[in-house]
Order: sequence, then structure tokens, then C-alpha cells
Amino acid sequence: MRLLRPGKGWAVAFPDGVLSEDLLREYVDLLVRLVEAAGALIIFLGAVIAAVRFVVAAIRPGRDQEFTQVRLSFGRYLVLGLEFQLASDILSTAIAPTFEEIGRLAAIAAIRTVLNYFLRKELAAERMEVAAPATKADTKADG
Repeated sequence: MRLLRPGKGWAVAFPDGVLSEDLLREYVDLLVRLVEAAGALIIFLGAVIAAVRFVVAAIRPGRDQEFTQVRLSFGRYLVLGLEFQLASDILSTAIAPTFEEIGRLAAIAAIRTVLNYFLRKELAAERMEVAAPATKADTKADG
């Protein structure tokens, strides 16, 4: 590695092969796999936690409100996992993308963005539903 000073700024010159496009592509592919794995792990953990909480709520009598809480919690995991998946898709086109890759990314991003939008909208509605009974109970207690 050498430092060059063309013009007014400094530049770093690497020997051939140190940061070649092929090597850089391999590093980015590794990062893509790691981010994809993180997203899948987040979704998996959310599913396991939701399943356990669902079983516990189903066993307890009179706990209908807990089902909504389970859905809200699981929805948060899904949203976060989908965002990681979208990040991995963006990373995969970071180095010299072809028009086909850009088109595929646009389609995947659109689908995941729509999924995220409706999931967030449903989560907001669920949160309002959970908050409504609590607000009614507070009003009855005050009155």
C-alpha cells in the first residue's frame, strides 16, 4: 500500500488484488449472508417467543387481551426481520449491479416495503385496541 498525493488530496493505492472487484464482491457476499442470517434469526426468535407466549396465554383462562399482545410483539420481530432482509438485498447490489439486479432489487424492495407498511398499520391498530380497554377502565375508575 502506498500513499499518493495527486492534486491537493491524498489517495491510497493498493497493490493489485488487495481490493479487486472480485475480492470486494466476496466480502460483500459474506456481509449479505450475515445480514440475511441476522434477519432470519430475528424472525425465528420472534416466532419461538410468540409461540411460547401463545401457549401460556391459551392455558390461562380469561386472558383474551394477551393474544393481542402476542401478535403485537411478534409483529415487531417480523418488521425488524424484514428490514434486515431488505438491507441484505440492498447490499447484494452494492458492487457494479446489472440492470437485472437493480430490477430484482426494486421488485423485492417494493414487496417488502408494502408488507412492512401493512404490518405496521395492523400493529398500530392492535396497539389502539389494547389501549382502548385500558382507557375505558381508567375513565370508569375516575368517574
